Amino acid sequence: MNRATEQLVYLVAAILFIVGLQRLQSPATARSGNAVSGLGMLIAVIATLLSAEILSPSVVLAGLVVGSGVGYWMARTVRMTSMPQMVALLNGFGGAASLLVGGAEFLKSELHAEQIPIDTGITIQLSLFIGAITFTGSLIAWAKLQEVMTGKPIVFPAQKLLSALLVLTVVGLSTYQLMTAESLLWPFYAVCAISLLLGILLVIPIGGADMPVVIALLNSYSGIAAAMTGFVIDNSVLIISGALVGSSGIILSQIMCKAMNRSLANVLFGAFGAAGPKGSAKSAAGLSVRSVTPEDAAIQLAYAQSVVVIPGYGMAVAQAQHAVREIQELIEKRGGEVKYAIHPVAGRMPGHMNVLLAEANVPYDKLREMDDINPEMERCDVAIVIGANDVVNPGARTDQSSPIFGMPIINADYAKSIIVLKRSMAAGFAGIENELFYNPKTSMLFGDAKQSLTKVISEIKQL
Repeated sequence: MNRATEQLVYLVAAILFIVGLQRLQSPATARSGNAVSGLGMLIAVIATLLSAEILSPSVVLAGLVVGSGVGYWMARTVRMTSMPQMVALLNGFGGAASLLVGGAEFLKSELHAEQIPIDTGITIQLSLFIGAITFTGSLIAWAKLQEVMTGKPIVFPAQKLLSALLVLTVVGLSTYQLMTAESLLWPFYAVCAISLLLGILLVIPIGGADMPVVIALLNSYSGIAAAMTGFVIDNSVLIISGALVGSSGIILSQIMCKAMNRSLANVLFGAFGAAGPKGSAKSAAGLSVRSVTPEDAAIQLAYAQSVVVIPGYGMAVAQAQHAVREIQELIEKRGGEVKYAIHPVAGRMPGHMNVLLAEANVPYDKLREMDDINPEMERCDVAIVIGANDVVNPGARTDQSSPIFGMPIINADYAKSIIVLKRSMAAGFAGIENELFYNPKTSMLFGDAKQSLTKVISEIKQL
């Protein structure tokens, strides 16, 4: 394949990437967007391998078959509740690939005693640095989500100072590597090792509930590392795809931060939740909650004309999405209307609730974003909160001493009646009392969400 044909094929692949990314904006078109982007990547991979004559066509085909098989197996066997962990690992694989390619190019030049141009040298150092941080940072994110390690922030004295010194050390070693005419390998290995350590140090102080931001940011890192690697090996499609992933990840991170009313710096360095319950100016002393039985909840839902379901991470843990969809169908058969209110940071990755509900075959047009559903909450007969906590806490609007003050929430308290499914009265990630639980309109249905909803379904069927 000549250079002109190669660039034309890359242009087609880049267009497919952009179209696929655009279609990911809506749940209704996300699946086809993934397919379009995947086709673009397939074209780019085949063109690169054939153009560079790296491997024979038979080996290329074998690699595609094996890789596709592994990808298919992962997609089919990983449970939807474990999807955030899978995304974190895939981000890590992207960072590791950039680290390996950048390192291979550097070692190849050293082996042949070739002088690396300064611009290539800079991009090699960046691909090593960002790729290594993405790799180990993603592994820590996976470990927190998988509960292999604690999901709470891990902090120690002078942690930020140590991280800053390590960054300066990497900059110094990289500069020395670029400026020296000697053939030295120790700065290269030192940069790799310190960058791997930095990835760990930058993610361990971030709490589990901030994982939507972390995953989006690590996704951005993997894209930036890929773009740097594209400059290293002079591959335009890698530069384009990396830039697309990097920029979209940054934008998504900012959207997540806005939804929590916090800055990106606060998420990364604030160690939010590390100090345990922070309390609130409003105490629950003297207040009481009203519990409800599945029979009573069934009556409320069966005769409601407008129901809004507000899912949270608890729904994912209980794997209650299928039961939720069954209740939706029962309510609709009785003439009621059901909508789903999706908070941007509900769950452990961007779009987590959308993915779970899509798996349960909930129609896309029933999923409503927070800003769209809030104006309708006053007309809602019953708001049913399933495993959500801080994202429906009215204290975010009224309590200036609350750590979540100013965070946009779903206005569940505006509904005429509220049913909250929760295992216990334990506080959410912010460690504060949820005023919604003590609202006179609120009924608490305690227990595992899936089991509770199954009982409610049985009761509705008997009405």
